[in-house]
Amino acid sequence: MTSDAEIKVLKTELVGLFHYIQRVRQEIAALHKPAESDHGFASISEQLDAIVKATADATNTIMAAMEENENIVAEVKKGIPDKALAAKLDKITDNAAAVFEACTFQDITGQRINKVAKSLAYVEKHISVLINVWGRDELEKIEVKPDKEKTADEKLLAGPQLEGRGATQDEIDKLFQ
Repeated sequence: MTSDAEIKVLKTELVGLFHYIQRVRQEIAALHKPAESDHGFASISEQLDAIVKATADATNTIMAAMEENENIVAEVKKGIPDKALAAKLDKITDNAAAVFEACTFQDITGQRINKVAKSLAYVEKHISVLINVWGRDELEKIEVKPDKEKTADEKLLAGPQLEGRGATQDEIDKLFQ
C-alpha cells in the first residue's frame, strides 16, 4: 500500500512534469510560428541569401571599377615618357591587383554562409519532425508572445529590408521633404 506522503510526492512530480511538458510545447509552438515574422527559419534563409547577393553585387561593382581603372592607367602610361611617373602608375596597377585579391572574400563568405544555411536546414528539419510529432493543429492553437515588447524606436528601425519589402528610397526621401 502506498502512503499519503508517497502519493503527495508523486502528485508533485506529476504536476512538475506537466508544467515541463507545457513549456516544451510552448517552445515548439514558438519555433513553428514565431511571434515576429522576421524570426522564422524562412526569414533566416532569405537574409543569408540577401547577404550573399549583396556581397556578390558589391564585389562585382568593385572589380568592374578596378578593371576600368586598370585600362585607363594603361592608356595614360602609354603617353608618359617620364619613368618615375610611369613607376607610380605601376604602383596603381599593383594596388588594383591587391584589390582583386581581396575581393575573393566574397567567394569565401558565400561558402561559409552556405554552410550555415545547411546547418539551419538540418535544425529546421528536426524541428519540423518535433512539430509533426506534437501535432501542427495543436501547436497552431498556442498563442506565442514576443520575448519582449519592442520600443517605439525598435518598431521603426527594422534594419535593412529584403528586396521588395519595406519602404523604398523614394518613400524615405519624401519623409524628409
